[in-house]
Amino acid sequence: MLKIAYHPIYKHELTEGHRFPMEKYDLLPQQLLYEGTCVEENFFEPEIPNNKHFFTVHDSDYFFDLLNITLSQKAARKIGFPLSEVLVEREMIIADGTMKASEFALKNGIAMNIAGGTHHAFSNRGEAFCMLNDQAIGAKYLQNKGLVHKILIVDLDVHQGNGTAEIFRNDASVFTFSMHGKSNYPFVKEQSDLDIALENDTKDAEYLSILKKTLPKLINQEKPDFIYYLCGVDVIETDKLGKLALTIEGCKERDRFVLQTCFDYKIPVMCSMGGGYSKDVNIIVDAHANTFRVAQEIYF
Repeated sequence: MLKIAYHPIYKHELTEGHRFPMEKYDLLPQQLLYEGTCVEENFFEPEIPNNKHFFTVHDSDYFFDLLNITLSQKAARKIGFPLSEVLVEREMIIADGTMKASEFALKNGIAMNIAGGTHHAFSNRGEAFCMLNDQAIGAKYLQNKGLVHKILIVDLDVHQGNGTAEIFRNDASVFTFSMHGKSNYPFVKEQSDLDIALENDTKDAEYLSILKKTLPKLINQEKPDFIYYLCGVDVIETDKLGKLALTIEGCKERDRFVLQTCFDYKIPVMCSMGGGYSKDVNIIVDAHANTFRVAQEIYF
């Protein structure tokens, strides 16, 4: 059975007019249940994990500044959310969802988190709605338990996974692959193990052609025994913060190819949802729901 991390805290109350679409975290599971893609038993509720898991990835000073809400105003402003104890609790629970989903993926081939994909969180700072890097924390969690050795992170959010690249810069056991918009945030990029920067208005055919040439080659080269997939839907043409031009169908085909490849190579995959900022929240929810629909088709 497909296991999916979800907690009501994922939908955090923001001031009216904030550009981050928090409502998607309630609407997405509701949609999956309504249409029958999922049943209640698919979902599990993560908790606040032991702090030790964060220290494998994040500096302790930074973590305690977050926990105690003692970040400088400048550092807090870069995160883009008003800092609060509940917000930090939310981020910790998201990371727990990814850690637990990673273990479910080892059992079932795949598992997912309704939230996560916090790839702009660096070892010592947060940026762009990201404070704790859930997939980086998940990767070290699996490795430190001796459950996996070589990990491939496939980051197909429209924005480069700069925090993830920095965290694993000197760690050969985790290969970071980011395919993103060339002229989009972050404007100063980090160096992933493999970066593919796409021109503005890249459409389905070109995007999928590049991905289909790249991913199998990477898997054959790196021979990972676990994959983290960051499946942001901010690659679609209606996205306010993306500059690519994929259709919803093209984005679904992207997910189908990645998950089918993981399935064919028998490599467990854990998916975090990442970004999506289309003006119409129904487009965001539909594009995210496609990832779950495809997972159910391929694996179950």
